[in-house]
Amino acid sequence: MNLKDRTALVTGASRGIGRAIALGLAEEGADVAVNYVSSDAAARDVVDQIGKMGRRAILAQADVADYPDTFRMAQQVLAEFGHLDILVNNAGINSDKTFVKMDHSSWRKVLAINLDGVFNCTKAFIEQMIAQQYGRVVNITSVIGQIGNFGQANYAASKAGVAAFTKSLAKELAGKGITVNAVAPGFVETEMVSGVPEKVRAHLLQQIPLKRFGRTEEVARAVVYIVSSDGDYITGAELSMNGGLLM
Repeated sequence: MNLKDRTALVTGASRGIGRAIALGLAEEGADVAVNYVSSDAAARDVVDQIGKMGRRAILAQADVADYPDTFRMAQQVLAEFGHLDILVNNAGINSDKTFVKMDHSSWRKVLAINLDGVFNCTKAFIEQMIAQQYGRVVNITSVIGQIGNFGQANYAASKAGVAAFTKSLAKELAGKGITVNAVAPGFVETEMVSGVPEKVRAHLLQQIPLKRFGRTEEVARAVVYIVSSDGDYITGAELSMNGGLLM
């Protein structure tokens, strides 16, 4: 297995893309810390699924928007695993409104989780990765951060910020055995997309050359590739996975 003896933390891993990534890493041999905020039952199910694969999994509850809480979680994970090799910053939310109707709280909530959360988690683990001269950081961005979207100024800004953060950190850490990359999914079959009205879904599909939404497992496989030895020469990249929407 490509990731045997590796340890990983995936934020927002109780459902959707994060869940698929956590399971995908475990399938390739990694032990995984499953981060979540409040979905305890869903997170425990992911831990159970990983356990059935013969890998070790732990719950890692924390609000990534809160640095002290994130730091506490990091210390817990390091105490349990001894070290961390792979960090996947996946946790994210949206709060869609046209800019005229968007209030400051909606702006700050999205930026706090989507952008500050990436800083908080990376900051909490990066010194340990530097000390061991090895680390793989993958940040989940979005096609919306690349093209913008009506009613998503906060979400687009947060994801574009994560992409810029990724490139800057990749340059800083390239000489320390650490790669930093981003994966930018388009519209993926998750709870967020499944809740979109059918008329809107049909309109979105018309804009996607491949004429379908992505699958969470496809995003997970991309992350596994980047953090495995096959991806050792990749850093500072933002991998677009959007069915051709960005073209």
